Amino acid sequence: MTSTRAPWVLLGPACLAGALALLPLGYLAVRALERGAGFAWSVVTTETTALLMGRSLALAAVVVPACLLLGISLAWLTVRTALPGARAWAVAVTLPLAVPSYVAAFAWLSAVPGIAGFAGSAVTLTLVSYPYVYLPVTAALRGIDPAQEEASRSLGAGPARTFFRVTLPQLRPAAAGGALLVALYALSDFGAVSLMRYDTFTRGIYTSYQASFDRTPAAALSVVLVVMTVALVALETRTRGRRGHARTGSGTARPPVPVPLGRTAAPALAWCGTVVAVAVAFPLATLAYWLATGNRSTWDPAGLANTAGVTLAVAAAGAGLTAALALPVGVVAARHRGRLPDLLEQAAYAGHALPGITVALAMVFFAVRYAAPLYQELPLLVCAYAVLFLPLAVAATRAAVLQSPPVLEDVARSLGRGPLGVLRAVTVPLAAPGVAAGTALTFVVCMKELPATLLLRPTGMDTLATRLWTETGVASYADAAPYAAALILLAAVPSYLLGRQRT
Repeated sequence: MTSTRAPWVLLGPACLAGALALLPLGYLAVRALERGAGFAWSVVTTETTALLMGRSLALAAVVVPACLLLGISLAWLTVRTALPGARAWAVAVTLPLAVPSYVAAFAWLSAVPGIAGFAGSAVTLTLVSYPYVYLPVTAALRGIDPAQEEASRSLGAGPARTFFRVTLPQLRPAAAGGALLVALYALSDFGAVSLMRYDTFTRGIYTSYQASFDRTPAAALSVVLVVMTVALVALETRTRGRRGHARTGSGTARPPVPVPLGRTAAPALAWCGTVVAVAVAFPLATLAYWLATGNRSTWDPAGLANTAGVTLAVAAAGAGLTAALALPVGVVAARHRGRLPDLLEQAAYAGHALPGITVALAMVFFAVRYAAPLYQELPLLVCAYAVLFLPLAVAATRAAVLQSPPVLEDVARSLGRGPLGVLRAVTVPLAAPGVAAGTALTFVVCMKELPATLLLRPTGMDTLATRLWTETGVASYADAAPYAAALILLAAVPSYLLGRQRT
């Protein structure tokens, strides 16, 4: 990381991205203080608020370590060991990205009704969100020069000691970034906790919105959620530190020699197989059951195909805008120190911990008051996707830029290239794989997004997620199954590509 001031060619777009991400906070400030600071304070200091905070933090405290264990162990096995069928396992363990949390929750509830509550919410969120750790850690493992690990083993350290003393510290930025995304996902999820009937902040906010026309209590609760998010981002920033891990020596890094598993090959295969079975095979089997028991005469192939096309188009627009906004934020966060870069990065995470319904209402508030032509139009929904999922693209971009040698940018500047030229000729090409991975990940989550899509979609427009939720809401599980199957199949394509990339 360099200490030079970030150029305006980056700061300008980064500030625009930060302003968009902070838009929901402006809405919350207006709504929360509408009846005075005293009333808002009385809402956030109740016993109910404390209970919701404790429940939400307890859920995140269980889900994050579980995802770190799953993500790091699976990344190590599929990238650095001689695991039989490693390429196939690398694809399989990313497929939970294609399973929406509410679909996974339904699968578990239909098979094990007693799992409802905290246990069911923790299991569901862990199984659908561990790829947020697995993917950045995998990318980091592929970019680490194995020379240090080989030196450690040549000095007598075994594979385990080398991993914990040499490899793991280099994975800290990627793992911390993934853990932050998991924590924010656990705090902001609505579908799984609602189906599991576990009261968290998101369910409490939704209930408050539905209970009355007074939005002030819900806005006050959302402010508490934002404060929790800022605290988590600050903690993650301190955890990952400021060190880069790029190779700066001469020559090209040699590909690592796979670590032989020996007698541990069978347990390693069992571990991978168990994770894939409970995270992918189980919900798919449940879905297959409902497809088999459904009444095929009520299916509408033409309508299903049209809904799938709309879903792809909207998700592509959301992913494209999100990637464009994340690029300057990620580069500034990776390459420049200072209060403004830190604030811009933290601002990018502001919307991700907010429930989708809160972000959607903020967008409606903004459109009605300041941009009436955008009300109930597609651009407003696309902007909501950017606010909600900007951290996914920022984390991927930042990690990719950190792994590209900054000395190459210094050389380009010494040869007369301006900030924009350096960005276009050096920074972006080197970080392109990470940026592409972040864009693909954003595309997947845009397809699965539910609360904001329900509120902001143009009149008459449906996505696979909204149709699935509509049918599930009236207990038409067999009718919902085709939309769930189509959603999983479409989301599985980019998930497959993310897992298939091996260098």
